[in-house]
Amino acid sequence: MTTSRARTADPTGRAAGPATGSPGAPTGPAEHAAPGPRHPAGDGDDAPAAPAGARDDIPADIPADTPGSLAERTATDLRIAVGPLVRRLRQFRPDGELTLSQTSALVRLDREGPATASELAAGEGIRPQSMCTIVNALQDRGLVARAHDPHDGRRMVVSLTAAGRDGLHGARRERGRRLALAISEELTPAEQEQLAAAIPLLERITRRV
Repeated sequence: MTTSRARTADPTGRAAGPATGSPGAPTGPAEHAAPGPRHPAGDGDDAPAAPAGARDDIPADIPADTPGSLAERTATDLRIAVGPLVRRLRQFRPDGELTLSQTSALVRLDREGPATASELAAGEGIRPQSMCTIVNALQDRGLVARAHDPHDGRRMVVSLTAAGRDGLHGARRERGRRLALAISEELTPAEQEQLAAAIPLLERITRRV
């Protein structure tokens, strides 16, 4: 038994081969066809068109709630909030006598121990001549004393006297009192608890900076 293959006949009666495309379709190479609109994989026909001038190689803006952006905003807000507080506390002088530079030199001597005037100047970021003027004023008030370095007789070191230490600690106590008063008068009990809980976080940041 002979099996014949079904063939599609056109209206003229001629047998037609397998359909290869719609009538009138171009028969040349594919690259000559006019390119149609291209969509990224997964986009539907109703996907929004890219704005004019947009570039694929430029990433979108980082959302405002990303961790990096939050850290940057917090750092800015922290500097704005804490900076004036620190400056006001430093500028407050209970006795109305010591300048900010003199107080800063006393604080450094109390924290780091005896040092030469040149070392103090380098630590404070000022000229040695300016530090000598500061040390002379502090020595005249009996707050610091000069002496030869026991390990190197050629060096003169500056150290706090008992009066200087007492005056410095008294100023610290007064600043602490003023700060505690501001906290108690300005913040509610719940806000004071929030502030206390944030102190360990600030200490961790301070160690890292």
